[in-house]
Amino acid sequence: MKRRHILQAAPALWLAGLPAARAQGYPDKPIKYIVPVAAGGGSDLVGRTVTDRWGRALGQSFVVENQGGGGGVIASQLAARAAPDGYTLMQGYVATHGTSPATRKLPYDPVKDFTPIGMIGATPNVLVVDANLPIKDFKEFVAWLGANKGKASYGSAGAGSLTHLTMELLKLQLKMPMVHIPYRGIAPAITDVIGGQTQAMFPGLAAALQHIRSNRLRPIAVTGRQRAPQIKDVPTLEELGLKNFDAMQWYGVVGPAGMPADIVGKLNTTLNQTLAAPDMREKLSAEAVEPQPMTPAAFGQYLQQDIQRWTQLVKAQNLKID
Repeated sequence: MKRRHILQAAPALWLAGLPAARAQGYPDKPIKYIVPVAAGGGSDLVGRTVTDRWGRALGQSFVVENQGGGGGVIASQLAARAAPDGYTLMQGYVATHGTSPATRKLPYDPVKDFTPIGMIGATPNVLVVDANLPIKDFKEFVAWLGANKGKASYGSAGAGSLTHLTMELLKLQLKMPMVHIPYRGIAPAITDVIGGQTQAMFPGLAAALQHIRSNRLRPIAVTGRQRAPQIKDVPTLEELGLKNFDAMQWYGVVGPAGMPADIVGKLNTTLNQTLAAPDMREKLSAEAVEPQPMTPAAFGQYLQQDIQRWTQLVKAQNLKID
Protein backbone atom coordinates (compact mmCIF):
# COMPACT_ATOMS: atom_id res chain seq x y z
CA MET A 1 0.00 0.00 0.00
CA LYS A 2 2.75 2.40 0.90
CA ARG A 3 4.51 1.71 -2.38
CA ARG A 4 1.28 2.36 -4.31
CA HIS A 5 0.75 5.65 -2.49
CA ILE A 6 4.27 6.73 -3.28
CA LEU A 7 3.81 5.90 -6.98
CA GLN A 8 0.49 7.77 -7.07
CA ALA A 9 2.01 10.80 -5.39
CA ALA A 10 5.10 10.88 -7.60
CA PRO A 11 3.52 12.68 -10.59
CA ALA A 12 2.05 15.34 -8.30
CA LEU A 13 5.39 15.90 -6.60
CA TRP A 14 7.11 16.14 -9.98
CA LEU A 15 4.58 18.69 -11.26
CA ALA A 16 4.85 20.73 -8.06
CA GLY A 17 8.57 21.08 -8.58
CA LEU A 18 8.26 21.92 -12.28
CA PRO A 19 7.81 25.73 -12.05
CA ALA A 20 10.87 26.19 -9.84
CA ALA A 21 12.96 23.97 -12.07
CA ARG A 22 11.69 25.76 -15.18
CA ALA A 23 12.50 29.23 -13.81
CA GLN A 24 15.90 28.04 -12.62
CA GLY A 25 16.77 26.74 -16.08
CA TYR A 26 15.40 29.76 -17.90
CA PRO A 27 16.76 31.18 -20.12
CA ASP A 28 18.93 28.58 -21.81
CA LYS A 29 19.01 30.28 -25.22
CA PRO A 30 18.92 33.86 -26.58
CA ILE A 31 15.71 35.88 -26.15
CA LYS A 32 14.15 37.68 -29.11
CA TYR A 33 13.31 41.29 -28.21
CA ILE A 34 11.03 43.02 -30.70
CA VAL A 35 11.28 46.79 -30.91
CA PRO A 36 8.27 48.18 -32.84
CA VAL A 37 10.18 50.94 -34.65
CA ALA A 38 12.96 51.16 -37.21
CA ALA A 39 16.55 50.98 -36.00
CA GLY A 40 18.25 54.17 -34.90
CA GLY A 41 15.45 56.04 -33.16
CA GLY A 42 14.92 56.83 -29.49
CA SER A 43 12.83 53.76 -28.75
CA ASP A 44 15.47 51.57 -30.37
CA LEU A 45 18.19 53.18 -28.25
CA VAL A 46 16.18 52.54 -25.08
CA GLY A 47 15.66 48.90 -26.01
CA ARG A 48 19.29 48.21 -26.86
CA THR A 49 20.58 50.03 -23.78
CA VAL A 50 18.36 48.05 -21.43
CA THR A 51 18.69 44.62 -23.03
CA ASP A 52 22.48 44.84 -23.13
CA ARG A 53 22.61 45.07 -19.32
CA TRP A 54 19.52 42.91 -18.75
CA GLY A 55 21.07 40.06 -20.71
CA ARG A 56 24.02 40.04 -18.33
CA ALA A 57 21.68 39.80 -15.34
CA LEU A 58 19.92 36.81 -16.94
CA GLY A 59 23.12 35.18 -18.15
CA GLN A 60 21.79 35.07 -21.70
CA SER A 61 21.83 37.45 -24.64
CA PHE A 62 18.94 39.35 -26.20
CA VAL A 63 18.56 39.55 -29.97
CA VAL A 64 16.96 42.88 -30.82
CA GLU A 65 14.66 42.70 -33.83
CA ASN A 66 13.34 45.99 -35.24
CA GLN A 67 9.84 45.70 -36.71
CA GLY A 68 8.67 49.11 -37.85
CA GLY A 69 5.52 49.81 -39.80
CA GLY A 70 1.87 50.25 -39.06
CA GLY A 71 2.49 52.28 -35.93
CA GLY A 72 3.66 49.18 -34.10
CA VAL A 73 0.85 46.93 -35.36
CA ILE A 74 3.15 44.50 -37.19
CA ALA A 75 5.43 44.11 -34.18
CA SER A 76 2.51 43.71 -31.80
CA GLN A 77 0.95 40.96 -33.91
CA LEU A 78 4.26 39.08 -34.08
CA ALA A 79 4.69 39.29 -30.31
CA ALA A 80 1.10 38.32 -29.55
CA ARG A 81 1.30 35.22 -31.79
CA ALA A 82 4.63 33.98 -30.40
CA ALA A 83 4.90 31.02 -28.06
CA PRO A 84 4.42 32.18 -24.44
CA ASP A 85 7.66 30.57 -23.29
CA GLY A 86 9.63 33.71 -22.43
CA TYR A 87 11.80 33.62 -25.54
CA THR A 88 9.90 36.34 -27.41
CA LEU A 89 9.36 39.71 -25.74
CA MET A 90 8.39 43.11 -27.09
CA GLN A 91 9.06 46.67 -26.07
CA GLY A 92 5.53 47.98 -25.77
CA TYR A 93 5.18 51.73 -25.58
CA VAL A 94 2.59 54.47 -25.41
CA ALA A 95 1.55 54.02 -29.06
CA THR A 96 1.15 50.22 -29.13
CA HIS A 97 -0.52 49.99 -25.71
CA GLY A 98 -1.96 53.45 -25.14
CA THR A 99 -2.89 55.90 -27.86
CA SER A 100 -3.40 53.53 -30.82
CA PRO A 101 -5.88 51.29 -28.98
CA ALA A 102 -7.83 54.44 -28.09
CA THR A 103 -7.92 55.85 -31.61
CA ARG A 104 -7.95 52.90 -34.02
CA LYS A 105 -9.43 49.47 -34.53
CA LEU A 106 -6.46 47.15 -34.11
CA PRO A 107 -5.93 43.49 -35.08
CA TYR A 108 -4.77 42.76 -31.52
CA ASP A 109 -6.11 43.32 -28.03
CA PRO A 110 -3.54 45.39 -26.08
CA VAL A 111 -4.59 43.81 -22.78
CA LYS A 112 -5.84 40.26 -23.45
CA ASP A 113 -3.19 39.33 -26.02
CA PHE A 114 -0.18 40.22 -23.85
CA THR A 115 1.52 39.43 -20.55
CA PRO A 116 2.89 42.55 -18.79
CA ILE A 117 6.49 42.06 -17.68
CA GLY A 118 7.46 45.49 -16.35
CA MET A 119 7.93 49.18 -17.01
CA ILE A 120 11.27 50.51 -18.24
CA GLY A 121 10.71 54.22 -17.86
CA ALA A 122 9.11 57.35 -19.23
CA THR A 123 9.83 60.81 -20.53
CA PRO A 124 7.50 63.80 -20.34
CA ASN A 125 5.99 65.77 -23.16
CA VAL A 126 6.75 69.46 -23.06
CA LEU A 127 4.45 72.27 -24.13
CA VAL A 128 6.57 74.54 -26.31
CA VAL A 129 5.86 77.69 -28.31
CA ASP A 130 7.59 79.64 -31.03
CA ALA A 131 10.30 81.58 -29.19
CA ASN A 132 9.40 84.71 -31.16
CA LEU A 133 5.93 84.90 -29.64
CA PRO A 134 5.34 87.25 -26.67
CA ILE A 135 4.83 84.29 -24.34
CA LYS A 136 7.08 83.65 -21.35
CA ASP A 137 4.96 81.38 -19.16
CA PHE A 138 1.74 79.38 -19.01
CA LYS A 139 -0.38 82.32 -17.87
CA GLU A 140 0.76 84.36 -20.87
CA PHE A 141 0.15 81.35 -23.14
CA VAL A 142 -3.49 81.11 -22.00
CA ALA A 143 -3.95 84.87 -22.40
CA TRP A 144 -2.44 84.73 -25.90
CA LEU A 145 -4.81 81.92 -26.88
CA GLY A 146 -7.73 83.96 -25.65
CA ALA A 147 -6.64 86.92 -27.75
CA ASN A 148 -6.11 84.77 -30.85
CA LYS A 149 -9.17 82.52 -30.89
CA GLY A 150 -9.47 80.68 -34.17
CA LYS A 151 -6.05 81.83 -35.34
CA ALA A 152 -3.72 79.68 -33.25
CA SER A 153 -2.56 76.33 -34.60
CA TYR A 154 -0.46 73.49 -33.24
CA GLY A 155 1.54 70.75 -34.91
CA SER A 156 1.77 67.08 -34.05
CA ALA A 157 3.72 64.02 -35.16
CA GLY A 158 0.51 62.69 -36.71
CA ALA A 159 -3.19 62.21 -36.06
CA GLY A 160 -3.71 59.99 -33.03
CA SER A 161 -0.13 60.39 -31.79
CA LEU A 162 0.67 61.29 -28.20
CA THR A 163 1.68 64.77 -29.37
CA HIS A 164 -1.81 65.17 -30.85
CA LEU A 165 -3.82 63.75 -27.95
CA THR A 166 -1.90 65.62 -25.26
CA MET A 167 -2.72 68.95 -26.89
CA GLU A 168 -6.33 67.91 -27.30
CA LEU A 169 -6.42 67.17 -23.58
CA LEU A 170 -5.10 70.68 -22.93
CA LYS A 171 -7.69 72.20 -25.28
CA LEU A 172 -10.44 70.30 -23.46
CA GLN A 173 -9.40 71.60 -20.06
CA LEU A 174 -8.72 75.17 -21.18
CA LYS A 175 -11.79 75.25 -23.44
CA MET A 176 -9.68 77.07 -26.02
CA PRO A 177 -9.82 76.37 -29.78
CA MET A 178 -6.63 75.56 -31.66
CA VAL A 179 -6.30 74.18 -35.19
CA HIS A 180 -4.52 70.83 -35.44
CA ILE A 181 -1.88 70.48 -38.17
CA PRO A 182 -0.71 66.84 -38.37
CA TYR A 183 2.74 66.05 -39.80
CA ARG A 184 4.49 62.84 -40.77
CA GLY A 185 6.79 62.66 -37.80
CA ILE A 186 8.05 64.91 -35.05
CA ALA A 187 10.94 66.60 -36.91
CA PRO A 188 8.89 68.51 -39.52
CA ALA A 189 6.37 69.50 -36.88
CA ILE A 190 9.11 71.05 -34.74
CA THR A 191 10.62 72.77 -37.79
CA ASP A 192 7.35 74.53 -38.50
CA VAL A 193 6.94 75.76 -34.92
CA ILE A 194 10.44 77.21 -35.04
CA GLY A 195 9.62 78.76 -38.42
CA GLY A 196 6.37 80.29 -37.19
CA GLN A 197 4.02 78.27 -39.43
CA THR A 198 2.41 76.86 -36.27
CA GLN A 199 2.59 78.38 -32.82
CA ALA A 200 2.79 75.51 -30.34
CA MET A 201 3.11 71.76 -29.88
CA PHE A 202 3.67 69.01 -27.31
CA PRO A 203 6.79 67.03 -28.37
CA GLY A 204 8.59 64.54 -26.21
CA LEU A 205 11.31 66.18 -24.16
CA ALA A 206 14.14 64.33 -25.90
CA ALA A 207 13.06 65.64 -29.33
CA ALA A 208 12.62 69.21 -28.08
CA LEU A 209 15.60 69.57 -25.76
CA GLN A 210 18.25 70.73 -28.25
CA HIS A 211 15.86 73.38 -29.59
CA ILE A 212 15.01 74.54 -26.09
CA ARG A 213 18.68 74.86 -25.22
CA SER A 214 19.35 76.84 -28.40
CA ASN A 215 16.41 79.15 -27.52
CA ARG A 216 14.50 78.33 -30.70
CA LEU A 217 11.63 76.83 -28.70
CA ARG A 218 10.33 78.16 -25.40
CA PRO A 219 9.17 75.54 -22.86
CA ILE A 220 5.98 76.46 -20.99
CA ALA A 221 5.07 73.34 -19.01
CA VAL A 222 5.70 69.59 -18.86
CA THR A 223 3.53 66.55 -18.31
CA GLY A 224 4.19 64.17 -15.42
CA ARG A 225 4.01 64.34 -11.66
CA GLN A 226 7.49 65.79 -11.20
CA ARG A 227 9.51 68.43 -13.00
CA ALA A 228 11.94 67.16 -15.60
CA PRO A 229 15.54 67.35 -14.32
CA GLN A 230 16.75 68.63 -17.70
CA ILE A 231 14.52 71.75 -17.44
CA LYS A 232 13.98 72.14 -13.71
CA ASP A 233 12.58 75.67 -13.97
CA VAL A 234 9.63 74.54 -16.10
CA PRO A 235 6.54 73.64 -14.01
CA THR A 236 4.33 70.61 -14.51
CA LEU A 237 0.79 71.10 -15.71
CA GLU A 238 -0.36 69.48 -12.47
CA GLU A 239 1.42 72.27 -10.56
CA LEU A 240 -0.44 74.78 -12.70
CA GLY A 241 -3.77 73.32 -11.64
CA LEU A 242 -4.60 71.02 -14.56
CA LYS A 243 -5.56 67.44 -13.81
CA ASN A 244 -4.82 64.16 -15.60
CA PHE A 245 -1.57 65.48 -17.04
CA ASP A 246 0.63 62.75 -15.58
CA ALA A 247 0.61 61.26 -19.11
CA MET A 248 4.06 60.37 -20.38
CA GLN A 249 5.89 58.84 -23.34
CA TRP A 250 6.54 55.48 -21.68
CA TYR A 251 8.38 52.27 -22.57
CA GLY A 252 7.81 48.83 -21.09
CA VAL A 253 8.16 45.11 -21.76
CA VAL A 254 5.38 42.70 -22.67
CA GLY A 255 5.22 39.12 -23.84
CA PRO A 256 2.52 36.92 -25.38
CA ALA A 257 -0.53 36.14 -23.25
CA GLY A 258 -0.26 33.08 -21.03
CA MET A 259 3.37 33.27 -19.99
CA PRO A 260 4.21 31.20 -16.86
CA ALA A 261 4.21 33.26 -13.67
CA ASP A 262 7.63 31.99 -12.58
CA ILE A 263 9.29 33.12 -15.81
CA VAL A 264 7.49 36.48 -15.65
CA GLY A 265 8.72 36.87 -12.09
CA LYS A 266 12.33 36.15 -13.06
CA LEU A 267 12.17 38.57 -15.97
CA ASN A 268 10.64 41.31 -13.83
CA THR A 269 13.13 40.88 -10.99
CA THR A 270 16.16 41.03 -13.29
CA LEU A 271 14.70 43.93 -15.29
CA ASN A 272 14.18 45.95 -12.11
CA GLN A 273 17.71 45.11 -10.96
CA THR A 274 18.99 46.34 -14.32
CA LEU A 275 17.08 49.63 -14.01
CA ALA A 276 18.45 50.13 -10.49
CA ALA A 277 22.07 50.10 -11.67
CA PRO A 278 23.70 53.47 -10.82
CA ASP A 279 24.71 54.21 -14.40
CA MET A 280 21.42 53.15 -16.04
CA ARG A 281 19.70 56.47 -15.31
CA GLU A 282 22.62 58.24 -16.98
CA LYS A 283 22.46 55.95 -20.04
CA LEU A 284 18.70 56.46 -20.45
CA SER A 285 19.02 60.21 -19.98
CA ALA A 286 20.14 60.41 -23.63
CA GLU A 287 16.43 60.04 -24.40
CA ALA A 288 15.34 61.95 -21.28
CA VAL A 289 13.91 58.69 -19.92
CA GLU A 290 13.63 58.24 -16.15
CA PRO A 291 13.58 54.59 -15.00
CA GLN A 292 10.27 53.56 -13.44
CA PRO A 293 10.47 49.94 -12.28
CA MET A 294 7.13 48.26 -11.53
CA THR A 295 5.76 44.84 -10.70
CA PRO A 296 3.98 43.00 -13.53
CA ALA A 297 0.62 43.67 -11.85
CA ALA A 298 1.31 47.40 -11.46
CA PHE A 299 2.47 47.66 -15.06
CA GLY A 300 -0.63 45.84 -16.28
CA GLN A 301 -2.81 48.27 -14.38
CA TYR A 302 -0.84 51.20 -15.81
CA LEU A 303 -1.51 49.96 -19.36
CA GLN A 304 -5.23 49.70 -18.78
CA GLN A 305 -5.42 53.16 -17.19
CA ASP A 306 -3.49 54.73 -20.09
CA ILE A 307 -5.82 53.19 -22.67
CA GLN A 308 -8.83 54.36 -20.67
CA ARG A 309 -7.44 57.89 -20.38
CA TRP A 310 -7.04 58.34 -24.14
CA THR A 311 -10.25 56.53 -25.02
CA GLN A 312 -12.23 58.93 -22.84
CA LEU A 313 -10.48 61.91 -24.43
CA VAL A 314 -11.18 60.72 -27.99
CA LYS A 315 -14.87 60.42 -27.12
CA ALA A 316 -14.99 63.76 -25.30
CA GLN A 317 -13.35 65.62 -28.21
CA ASN A 318 -15.15 63.56 -30.85
CA LEU A 319 -11.85 62.98 -32.62
CA LYS A 320 -11.97 61.27 -35.99
CA ILE A 321 -8.72 59.44 -36.71
CA ASP A 322 -8.29 58.10 -40.25
